[in-house]
Amino acid sequence: MSLELFKNRKLIIATKHSKEKVIAPLLDENLGVHCFVDENFDTDALGTFTGEIERELDPIATARQKCLLAMEINNCDLGVASEGSFGPHPSLFFASADDEFLIFLDKKNNLEVITRELSLETNFNGKEIKNEEDLFDFAALVKFPSHGIILRKSKTDNNHIIKGISNVDDLKNAFHSLYKKGAIIYAETDMRAMYNPNRMAVIETTAKKLVVKLNSCCPQCDVPGFGVTDSKKGLECSLCGSPTNSTLSYLYTCQKCNFTKEEMYPHKKKVEDPTYCDYCNP
Repeated sequence: MSLELFKNRKLIIATKHSKEKVIAPLLDENLGVHCFVDENFDTDALGTFTGEIERELDPIATARQKCLLAMEINNCDLGVASEGSFGPHPSLFFASADDEFLIFLDKKNNLEVITRELSLETNFNGKEIKNEEDLFDFAALVKFPSHGIILRKSKTDNNHIIKGISNVDDLKNAFHSLYKKGAIIYAETDMRAMYNPNRMAVIETTAKKLVVKLNSCCPQCDVPGFGVTDSKKGLECSLCGSPTNSTLSYLYTCQKCNFTKEEMYPHKKKVEDPTYCDYCNP
């Protein structure tokens, strides 16, 4: 079966934020599909980063809904959509993270493949601004003007928002326009992909993972998307031999025939340093 499943088929990328710039070349070249975008499809209807429309579903469910809607409207049985979230890293709480999901749907073959990239490479930030000096200090911190900025009357105000600011004159004009409405303005990074090269790069990495996963076919039925579905802890400590919390194996499962394969020692080591052993280093 393999990637011949997708060859010469049309694939819609459900986006209004130019994500096709990094997704389409990878899928066209590696899957043999013909990617296209519906310019009239409004992904913001399912939620915006600035909060005017709340995202009601989790990121994967949102990406799935986005993809299915675009496929239905365009009468296309092959689609891709991505969804990102920003906030504290789950284990490095002092750092911000970009958590990107990419979903690939093939209605014709009843196939769904999901990839994820959790990255520290983000400029996600926000700050209250009292004057132009504050504003340009923030702008320098978040890589403006290569990365866009959003200004709003306050952090919680959804009625006075100026998005997509990407040059100095527009930044000054937006600041003074809002400053007339209140003494403190809230500045934040514009996390939409077309205004955020950092995020666009993470989406590209997620798309590369998708290509790799689709190239991984089930050893039993040859369906693409044979990927890691679970992991087992228990890598032995090199000093005492006790099981640690480090990964011992990965489990791969086929979503079509449910064939399962266990890959031992996926990180290419058979024992763990005693530093990570609860017995040797309680």
